[in-house]
Amino acid sequence: MENTKLKKALIWSIAAAVLAAAVIIWLTAKPAGKSGIGLETAPVIRTDIHNSVTATGTVEPVTLVEVGTQVSGIIDRLYVDYNDHVKAGQLIAEMDKVTLESELEQAEAQLAASKTEYEYRMKEYLRKEQLHQKELISDSEYDEALYLYESAKNTYALNQASIIGVRRNLGYATITSPIDGVIISRAVEEGQTVAAGFETPTLFTIANDLTDMQVVADVDEADIGYVKEGQRVEFTVDAYPDDIFSGQVLQVRLEATTESSVVTYEVVISAANPELKLKPGLTANVTIYTLDRRNVCAVPSKALRFVPDPEIFSKVGFKVSASAQGQTAGRTVWTLRGTDIIPRTVSIGATDGDMTEIISGLGEGETVISGLRIAAPEVKGPEMERSPFMPGPPK
Repeated sequence: MENTKLKKALIWSIAAAVLAAAVIIWLTAKPAGKSGIGLETAPVIRTDIHNSVTATGTVEPVTLVEVGTQVSGIIDRLYVDYNDHVKAGQLIAEMDKVTLESELEQAEAQLAASKTEYEYRMKEYLRKEQLHQKELISDSEYDEALYLYESAKNTYALNQASIIGVRRNLGYATITSPIDGVIISRAVEEGQTVAAGFETPTLFTIANDLTDMQVVADVDEADIGYVKEGQRVEFTVDAYPDDIFSGQVLQVRLEATTESSVVTYEVVISAANPELKLKPGLTANVTIYTLDRRNVCAVPSKALRFVPDPEIFSKVGFKVSASAQGQTAGRTVWTLRGTDIIPRTVSIGATDGDMTEIISGLGEGETVISGLRIAAPEVKGPEMERSPFMPGPPK
C-alpha cells in the first residue's frame, strides 16, 4: 500500500513537469490574453485521513476444543449432535465398557492376590528375622525370606499402580464436554470403532462462544511492518456483502508462512458477533487502518507540490511574490490575494496520497492554489461534404 502511494507521488511530479512544459509551449504559441489559463484552488477543509493494508483471512471461534478419546473401542451412545449447546461436564458420548470393565475386574483380582502374598511374606519375614537375631536359623534362610518379602511388596505396589490406570481408562469411556459451547463438528457415529494409537481420534469439535469470534488474516511481508496491535479493522464476508464488520488487531504473530514463494504473517483480529452472522470458516476481506486520523485540517497533496514560475504567471496577469525565492515544494503552499500569488510555510502531518494534514500555517476555510487550469481551444472541424445535387441549408 505504501509503495502504491510513493508511485502516485512520483506520477504527480511527472505530471506537474509535463504541465509546466505544456504551459510554456502554449504561451509561446498564443498571446496571453487568449491563453485561457486559470488557477485551480481548493479550500482547507476538515476531513479524515486513512492509510490501510488489505488482506484475506478466515473467521474462527476464539476458543475451539477438539474432544477425543484416549482408549480404543466402539462408540456405544451419542447424546449430542451438530449445533447442540452443551455445558462443561455434560455427558456427550459413551463407549462400550464391557472390555474395560473386564480388564478392571482382572486387575482387581491380581491386586487382591498380590496383597495376600505380600501380607504372608511379610509375616514370614518378621518371624525369621527374630529367629535370625537369636541365631536359630542360618543367614541363607533369612536372606531368602527377605528376598521373597521384597518381591511380594514390589508386586503389590505394581498392581496398585496398574489398577489406577485401568480405572482411568474406564473413566475415559464416558466422554463429557470440557467447556460450555456449541457442537460445530461430529466425526463419529454410534457403533463406529475408534482406535487410539499415537494420535487421539477427534470425536467432537466444540466452540466456546460464537458471539465472540476472531479473524486470522494473512498479511503480506511488505505490509506487516505497518500493522500494530490495537489498530482499527473493518472486514466483509461474501455471505453478507452489504454488512461491514468492525474489530481491532489483537496479535501480530511472529511465525512466517511461505507458500508459492509468498511470505505472509498471521494477524489475529477481534470480531464481535452478537447477531451470530459470522460463522466459522467464512472468508473475510480485511482492511487494517495503519493510519487513522479523524477530523483534521487538510489540503490536496498536489497543492504542496505546486511551485509557480514567475515568468509564466506574469504573462497571464498574476504576480508571484518576491518572497517566493527559495521556496520549495513539500512545506509550502500558495494562496491568491487579488492577482498576487503568496507563499505560506506550513507544518504537515499525515497523508493518504490525495490529502495531507496541515498542523500549522493555515486555518480552516482558507484557499490554496493546487494547480493550473488550461481551457481547451475551440477547434472547428472541416465542413461536411455533400452532394452537389442536394439542396443547401436555408440562409
